[in-house]
Amino acid sequence: MSNRMWGGRFASGPDAIMEEINASIDFDKRLAGQDIRGSLAHVAMLAETGIVATADADAIAKGLAAVRAEIEAGDFTFSRALEDIHMNVESRLKDIVGPAAGRLHTARSRNDQVATDMKLWVRDTIDTLDEQMADLQRALAEKALAFAGAVMPGFTHLQSAQPVTFGHHLLAYVEMLGRDRGRLADARKRLNECPLGAAALAGTSFPIDRFMTARLLGFDRPTANSLDSVSDRDFALETLSAAAICAVHLSRFAEEIVLWTTPQFGFVALSDKFTTGSSIMPQKRNPDAAELTRGKAGRVLGALQALLVVMKGLPLAYSKDMQEDKEGTFDALQSLSLCLAAVTGMVRDMQPDLKRMKRAAGIGYATATDLADWLVRVIGMPFRDAHHVTGRLVALAAERGVDLEKLPLTDMQDVEPRITEDVFGVLGVERSVRSRTSYGGTAPANVRREARRWLKKLEKGRKAKPAGS
Repeated sequence: MSNRMWGGRFASGPDAIMEEINASIDFDKRLAGQDIRGSLAHVAMLAETGIVATADADAIAKGLAAVRAEIEAGDFTFSRALEDIHMNVESRLKDIVGPAAGRLHTARSRNDQVATDMKLWVRDTIDTLDEQMADLQRALAEKALAFAGAVMPGFTHLQSAQPVTFGHHLLAYVEMLGRDRGRLADARKRLNECPLGAAALAGTSFPIDRFMTARLLGFDRPTANSLDSVSDRDFALETLSAAAICAVHLSRFAEEIVLWTTPQFGFVALSDKFTTGSSIMPQKRNPDAAELTRGKAGRVLGALQALLVVMKGLPLAYSKDMQEDKEGTFDALQSLSLCLAAVTGMVRDMQPDLKRMKRAAGIGYATATDLADWLVRVIGMPFRDAHHVTGRLVALAAERGVDLEKLPLTDMQDVEPRITEDVFGVLGVERSVRSRTSYGGTAPANVRREARRWLKKLEKGRKAKPAGS
């Protein structure tokens, strides 16, 4: 049988392979809520402009509500023969309200319909992701405040560099997530134009009110060019780009959790809630939640790359290639959502080993920069000269097998006679972090101030959200 939604042009049904490659209902059925919202707005506009009689519009609206109830209750039967969510909803609507259902598709196309559905879904998902990112920021800031003075090693090249505090380290990710949220907010702002009414590609001759439809669906305005409305997916690309950057941030943090939980580091411990065991080694506690977060970042990055490749060679306007926008976008943004939840859980669950971190902070002559700074600040030595002198002192300490603060003053003075006993006041790891009071530095006082600032900002943002948003 021919697909009844296609009209009279096709006399027979598609080949089985054609149906297999063409059908999207297996994945685009998750757009059902957005599809029905768009249809309700469209039919309200059709009635308001007199394009469709009020009685028919009312019947259609009631029918769409019934279809939505069936889907939400799990009583709806999706048919691959009907290809996609749009045709599945419209077919069932016709079963419920009869011939009036055929008026719903007046002055629109599946092209502008699917663009609207996708924008609604992406917008809804951005709002959810933003709430999750804010919750992760809150968890990080709370932990940072609790451990603002906990000393740990800071690394460059994964080598001990300078002491920092655990709170300062965690706040670095709060800043990253703040930028991630900003990118998603920018993407949301740009996507918030309504394609509905652009029809297939050229607009419509019906006297529709696209501003009304946009308003009913919570968009700022209708899109200004019908060709652009149906043929671009930059809103999905921009959102995936922001999601990919966020996934990279989460992956980097997950990698640190993997390192920190090893016996070799031993900086933090995770409970049974976020670890698994081994089938053969009873002693193992594997940080699988962190590892999976690290791994799922690849799916998000891959979805961005895949959609870029799909779109790069398409002439205007719509091509069926664009059906490939959905599965990757759905998977990527839901994967990111799951990773955000997992990382938030791990942050709240992790317990730092303060003694282990402090001991590690002093390994590798991590206070050497403090010694060089002292030579500059107290003796007035040019920094490059101070760097050279400090290097000689580090070499001497390494030769003696002691830390810098254990090197005798007389040995230091053999290298630089102007060094006094005051130098030992800057060589301990706790003294080192306390001295880093420059704006953005790791000093515990800075960390406490920044953690409190972020918590206040996040609370203010939560209270500012409208109910139900």
